[in-house]
Amino acid sequence: MTTNRTKKALVIGAGIGGLTAAAGLARAGYEVEVYERASGLRPAGTALSLMSNALTALDTIGIKPDFEGRAVVFDSLRFLTRTGRPIRTMHFGEIAAEVGQPNLAIHRADLQQALLEQADGCKVEVGATATGFTRVGDEVRVDFQDGRQVYGDVVIGADGFNSAIRRGLVGAEQPNDAGYICWRATPQFRHPKVTDGYAAHYWGRGQRFGLVDIGGGYVYWWATKNMPAAQARVWQGGKEAIARLFAGWAPEVRQTIEATPAETIHSVPEEDRPFLERWGEGPVTLLGDAAHPMVSSLGQGAAIAIEDGVVLAQCLASTDDVAGGLRAYEDHRRERARAIVEASRGLSRIEQLQHPLWTLGRRLYFQFAPERTFREQNQAALTFQGVPA
Repeated sequence: MTTNRTKKALVIGAGIGGLTAAAGLARAGYEVEVYERASGLRPAGTALSLMSNALTALDTIGIKPDFEGRAVVFDSLRFLTRTGRPIRTMHFGEIAAEVGQPNLAIHRADLQQALLEQADGCKVEVGATATGFTRVGDEVRVDFQDGRQVYGDVVIGADGFNSAIRRGLVGAEQPNDAGYICWRATPQFRHPKVTDGYAAHYWGRGQRFGLVDIGGGYVYWWATKNMPAAQARVWQGGKEAIARLFAGWAPEVRQTIEATPAETIHSVPEEDRPFLERWGEGPVTLLGDAAHPMVSSLGQGAAIAIEDGVVLAQCLASTDDVAGGLRAYEDHRRERARAIVEASRGLSRIEQLQHPLWTLGRRLYFQFAPERTFREQNQAALTFQGVPA
């Protein structure tokens, strides 16, 4: 830093991107305060894939989370029919070896804890729901639901899909409905087919099922069904209805659902938002789902949020011009984020195809398309490009 006064960064949201930004900004010399709406940072949520581009990004600024016993390496992803017949296997191991980082499956709570350890020294407050912000001279005031007001030199909106900071920048928005519901859970489950590092997507007509080993005898599964968002928001069919939808699927699919306690299944409509050309103004910006929420088809949501946090810290590390640094961060990230958001939408539409002829075409394409086509796409997604030194 080129100033004698330590600048204060207010990070709104203690999710994956917010904690990455907090750890990175602390290393860049900022005083960092993190405000999280949840009442506590305790085990919650389901699981996610942490792709090699995220680990490369973290390593770039010296963030080395401890994943020992918390994550499982997966080197490939199987695509299967609803009954378990092979369609194609995507091999990530070679690309991971080239970039020098693995691809991990991890529970969200374990990743959050690993990043929280890296943000040691940052003030973290829970039960703090931000409602908006106001520019006050060279500072920014963040207002909270309980009436508190906090001032800082920079505000990072990392408060997720329903971001109050985003709303303060662009106003109210309608989300984009992807046209299907998604159920998620992380039960204890063992099956002869679900070996160490197992990761598979099962494709049906307008339905999908994902099954991933996350270690310690636990799996992460998700399931989808074409359904309008309005219906998905009020869906209350429960575990038995899900089991009926996936009757006749592969045995491991049916048995995973059966092994899951009903109360642990999370249900959400799959949505994203219009892509923003402007992520901030002055000393305020957005990252992760607050900036560019995406559907989950590529499994890159957490990784791209981490990339955001790293590049943000890089852009603010050597400048006294906060606004200029934030605009540099946004310019550096915009096209990368746009590409992943659009690719996720495109793959989502393909995966949720329902007409028999279209699903047949999908299977034939994925079976017979040249390997180099998929390798080039995967290599682009799994390679992190930081800010040039």
